[in-house]
Amino acid sequence: MPSDKPSASQHPGILTLAVLSAIPFIMVLGNSMIIPVLPTASRELGVSSFQVSLLITLFSVPAAMVIPVAGILADRIGRKKVIVTGLILYGLGGLLAGFASVIGGGSYGFLLASRIIQGIGAAGTAPIAMVLVGDLFQGSSRSKSLGIIEASNAMGKVLSPVLGSLIAMITWYAMFFAFPLLCVPVALALWKWIREPAAKQEPAPLSEYRKKISMVFKRQGRWLNTAFFAGAVTMFSMFGVLFFLSEFLEKTYRMDGIRKGLLLAVPLLALCAVAYITGSKVRQQTGLMKKLILIGMALMTLAITVPPWIDGMWWLMTDTFFIGIGAGLILPCLNTLITSAVGLRERGIITSLYGSVRFFGVALGPPVYGALADSPYLLFMGNAGLLALALILSALLIRRPMRLKGKGDRSRLLLRKRRLNPA
Repeated sequence: MPSDKPSASQHPGILTLAVLSAIPFIMVLGNSMIIPVLPTASRELGVSSFQVSLLITLFSVPAAMVIPVAGILADRIGRKKVIVTGLILYGLGGLLAGFASVIGGGSYGFLLASRIIQGIGAAGTAPIAMVLVGDLFQGSSRSKSLGIIEASNAMGKVLSPVLGSLIAMITWYAMFFAFPLLCVPVALALWKWIREPAAKQEPAPLSEYRKKISMVFKRQGRWLNTAFFAGAVTMFSMFGVLFFLSEFLEKTYRMDGIRKGLLLAVPLLALCAVAYITGSKVRQQTGLMKKLILIGMALMTLAITVPPWIDGMWWLMTDTFFIGIGAGLILPCLNTLITSAVGLRERGIITSLYGSVRFFGVALGPPVYGALADSPYLLFMGNAGLLALALILSALLIRRPMRLKGKGDRSRLLLRKRRLNPA
């Protein structure tokens, strides 16, 4: 069996984590950076609010669909090859989107096609980087590193509205040309400086590989599916609220530019800070992770019911800040539980399936919030209902992964062995 641990020569350091953290940071710019300019894009392209929200949806849905394929490839041909290919496609899609916005005054259809290419590239970036972190880091270092990865993801969300607003001062589509400038250096750094653990055996035949994946879900499917659902609902809520907040600030307060970007960053900054702290503290303590998931879900459920009942920008900003805190408690814990649930040979597909459902959550948030913008009570109460369902299922079904040995688990395992073998 292949070792789950990197060799001493492959022991990861700060440079490794810095390069891997840059990947989700860049990936999240693909959606978050364009949120501040969506109203402007709607006017310039002559399309409706729902149509312009498809610039997010048609990035996220293809990514969600391709992520499982990227996970299978990562398990079979290596993580680095998949990530580098994904970064190249991601940058190319951004370049094409920029040209689509320029030629002939802007082509909405060509722009959507370019975003699909970007989404396909994104499928091989951050989700597979999370897999590689799970390979390279062990024990408490894994939970801390995954917390940093989630914080980097959140920091991308924090800075992207500001970056998007700054770049939009040139023109609303200028940001698309920034993607290749960011992707190429990170791809080169990944290829040159990071060594992934080498499998000691050839990849298993696909039939055996499918059998192993089926066995994972047969043994752990109830809590894994619940964790997937919780991650998807969390991302749906965050991106839906961000879309709502962007529209609210522009339509109600005529706010755009850097000031709007800074306000959109408030809930994301809360997510970033809390995700980093959570990842640093939970280590491998499964009981603590479950408690934090439940607290985060409860906080988001309560906070998401508030917007229809309040009037005023600062009340809304305070409420979205608490939504960000809730997401920051949930996501690092789910990341650690899921990446620790399986071995190195199957980690790619399991973690990628989780990344896929997260992308579906991101994809559905803005169009649902755009379509139901005129029915805020239905919108926010329905979202609260989804979060409440995720809370109940998490309380009932999330448990310690069979591979995860948290604090105190080893002593319980020894006690169980003594009971079975008293001699």
